[in-house]
Amino acid sequence: MNCIERVLKEYPLVVLDGAFGTEVARRGFDTSSELWAAQALFERPDLVKAVHRDYYDAGADITTSASYQATVEGFEGKGFSHDQAADLIRLSVRLVREARDEFLQARQQQYSAGTVTDRRPFPLAAASVGPYGAYLADGSEYTGNYKIGRAELAEFHAERIALLLEEKPDILACETLPLFQEAEAILQDVNKYPEALAWISFSCKDGKHTCSGDLISDCARFLDKEPKVAAIGVNCTYPDYVADLIREIRKETDKPVLVYPNTGGTYDPETKSWTAPPCPYQTYVKEWLAGGARLIGGCCGTTPEDIRGIAALRRELLKQA
Repeated sequence: MNCIERVLKEYPLVVLDGAFGTEVARRGFDTSSELWAAQALFERPDLVKAVHRDYYDAGADITTSASYQATVEGFEGKGFSHDQAADLIRLSVRLVREARDEFLQARQQQYSAGTVTDRRPFPLAAASVGPYGAYLADGSEYTGNYKIGRAELAEFHAERIALLLEEKPDILACETLPLFQEAEAILQDVNKYPEALAWISFSCKDGKHTCSGDLISDCARFLDKEPKVAAIGVNCTYPDYVADLIREIRKETDKPVLVYPNTGGTYDPETKSWTAPPCPYQTYVKEWLAGGARLIGGCCGTTPEDIRGIAALRRELLKQA
């Protein structure tokens, strides 16, 4: 039984964290470079850990490292040596694990003092594996218009996955993948490691297709047979599409479905910013849960307050059980 299955055996849903990049930007950090929020790993590691800790405090069961746009090639492009770049990728996992451990220590003190009594799963630390498009920093994680094939994608992801796994995250969050071929390439790398576990999450352009046009049902059918895939889902996708996407995925797999969409705004790759969402995020969450999603969080534009709302819903469900 993997770590996701253990939580879902006892709890009605797993609460994921929310956005990292837009959250550090909301707190005043400049994310306009090609490294986006990964720049905070060397400029403001204290801020990175603070955001992770705030998500744990808000009720997240899994918080994800700041490695979405962190690659050796990207850091080398900013003047770092290969060894320095590798250290920064490892640091991304250490920071989320440190935040988790500090949260657990504080939580134990609260239990001992009797100031908290609600049940929560043991929190997990995930390592983000962002898509090739994130490295390109041109918005192509929302189009899948890559100029390389599966073999080159596997080669691109291989070193970062190895570095992340050195720090022993609980799970790899392979996220915002715009095309099925990239999921295949990442799994080619992940399958080299007996201890590795991953979730696979796609960016989608409507209620049936990934951003590159693959049927999400075809993706789910393939991933259903992959033992190292603990959950299948979508992220950084327009929230109005998510209920349909959940239904399409569930037709082809019994694996847990995870969803962590953006807030519904529009992304501008030139300014690396999002327009305002059309309606409150919590409007959608109960629909996704009713549709069969078992891991729910948020992507670009969401905040610790949004995650606090999902955690509150989980508490309500536990009271009713």
